[in-house]
Amino acid sequence: MIAELGLAALWLAAALAALQLVTGFLAVKESGGEMAVLVRPAAMVQGLLCAAAFVMLLWLFVITDLSVKLVAMNSHSDKPLIFKLSGAWGNHEGSMLLWITVMALAGGLIALLERRLPERTMMATLGAQAFVGLGFYAFLLFSSNPFERLPQPAVEGLGLNPLLQDIGLAMHPPTLYFGYVGLSVAFSFAVGALLTRQVNPDFARAMRPWVLGAWIFLTLGITAGSYWAYYELGWGGWWFWDPVENASLMPWLAATALLHSASVLAARDALRVWTIMLGVVAFSMSMVGTFLVRSGILTSVHAFAVDPERGTFILALLAIYIGGALVLFALRAGSIAEGDRFSVSSREGALVVNNVMLSAILGIVLLGTLYPLLTEAFDVRVSVGPPYFNPVGAVFVFPMLIVMAVGPLLRWRQDDWQRVKRPLIATGLVTLATLVLAMMPGSIDLLPLLGLAFATGLAIASFLPLRGRALLRVPLATWGMVIAHFGIAVALFGMASESAFSQEKLAAVKVGESTRVGPWQVALAGVEPVAGPNWTAIEGRLLAMHDGGEAIELDPQARNFWAPPQETTESALATRWNGQLYAVIGNEAGQGRWQLRLWWKPFVTFIWYGGLLVALGGLLALIGRLSADLKRRAVYARAEARQRGVHA
Repeated sequence: MIAELGLAALWLAAALAALQLVTGFLAVKESGGEMAVLVRPAAMVQGLLCAAAFVMLLWLFVITDLSVKLVAMNSHSDKPLIFKLSGAWGNHEGSMLLWITVMALAGGLIALLERRLPERTMMATLGAQAFVGLGFYAFLLFSSNPFERLPQPAVEGLGLNPLLQDIGLAMHPPTLYFGYVGLSVAFSFAVGALLTRQVNPDFARAMRPWVLGAWIFLTLGITAGSYWAYYELGWGGWWFWDPVENASLMPWLAATALLHSASVLAARDALRVWTIMLGVVAFSMSMVGTFLVRSGILTSVHAFAVDPERGTFILALLAIYIGGALVLFALRAGSIAEGDRFSVSSREGALVVNNVMLSAILGIVLLGTLYPLLTEAFDVRVSVGPPYFNPVGAVFVFPMLIVMAVGPLLRWRQDDWQRVKRPLIATGLVTLATLVLAMMPGSIDLLPLLGLAFATGLAIASFLPLRGRALLRVPLATWGMVIAHFGIAVALFGMASESAFSQEKLAAVKVGESTRVGPWQVALAGVEPVAGPNWTAIEGRLLAMHDGGEAIELDPQARNFWAPPQETTESALATRWNGQLYAVIGNEAGQGRWQLRLWWKPFVTFIWYGGLLVALGGLLALIGRLSADLKRRAVYARAEARQRGVHA
């Protein structure tokens, strides 16, 4: 009965999306203005119904209802509760239901809270949001029904992919979906503004919190996914330019550019057309990522769909949404006023340069991701990896870092380079000194060397906007910018250090023997079988000493899951302030020896510390922007009240 109620709620939500679409676009026309009263309630109730459907799916997984096909295919009665819950979105149908649920709730929040835009623009925005949602409802109801029943209940479930049975990855997909859906809201705002030709600072202020929120969640999702791959897959890497990784990076790059462009439009009424274009591009990258991961075109732990019909459906949605938006942009962009002009030597100029650099990096990643898929269609297999992405991307990344250091020091509209010459020279000298010091040990590749130098310079430059100011009076949004830029520097330092200074050791040792990697002495103290709730494992007991200090016990495992059957590697980590010891145990090598794979990775944790700092900076900026908007609304409300009192 629960499954039928969930499906009914989904059908009702789809019907309300259709009503919202029709009434929203009728309300844009003068003849259909009376329909506007239905749009906001339809959006709010739709969000509640869709949320109810997803809650019912969660409950089906909690009780392990094996009469539901999705539960039988992705859960098991012996699985821990947290992984039963994550099984609800760790598959194709459930993940798409989560997507449309977040989208519907976002549309409901817009309808409930947003009052800054002209009503016609608001109706067009909600109509566009319903148009996007309706395609996903059709996809779920006609191609990927999450509530489908089996003719006969299964005796036992097949279980969730063991690689996904991890607390880090349980939270990774939802955070990414929040980011993707936030970009769908930005897309709807852009379409609504194009339809009504209302591209102005109010539009940017309404869209900016959604873009900023999406950017925060994308940052957290990418950071969590990177750390999960690092410790769970057992190969010691934190990024491999896999197409699925790129599918999350591309929307983040576009959202970063959109966030800065929207800030310029909101503050200085400039970059109108560019902001609209980036709103379309950012959501386009979300859709491209969805197609790559959900169509079955990739073979990956994330690629849940293997039915060509589903891939075709998603490709059709991508063509309709993005193609339609680009046609609308081509028709209406010429009628959008240019906005205020500014000098190249200004903060706006710096933001434009960085947007161009981000767009170039996005193009590089998109080309490197799609090119192997295109060549494979002609039976030509090629591999595009770090040898392409790293050097080609660096051509644009390092100039972007320079502009990132300079831009926040410049004034709006126009500035004189002489005013910021002294802090820039000081920062440049520190960067140069770091470069020289990093070269002294020798045998460091060029890109890590430059990464260390630029990370140091950017870290210092990040705090220069605070000089000469009373810190307690600095706006929260400015603090957010400072911390986010500092987080980029910290992450870059971690990436460069890991690449430049990592050491690896492969060894086959007996119990009681030891080996060395970097400053660590590691001894194999024992090997024994262990068991978990749905797995068995061979666990090694390692004693690791850093430079002769106190021994630390590490317990890497080689696990065997039985639902479904699969072998996984569980690494063991010893974390210090200056890096991590990474240990993996393999198979028995004969004569009582066991395979050990050890890495010493200096400052590798700074990669994820930096990601968290970037997200924290975004959160502070979001709180600051929302607080400023609330104050602005209160001032407007008091002014309107006084005006009404005068007229009365």
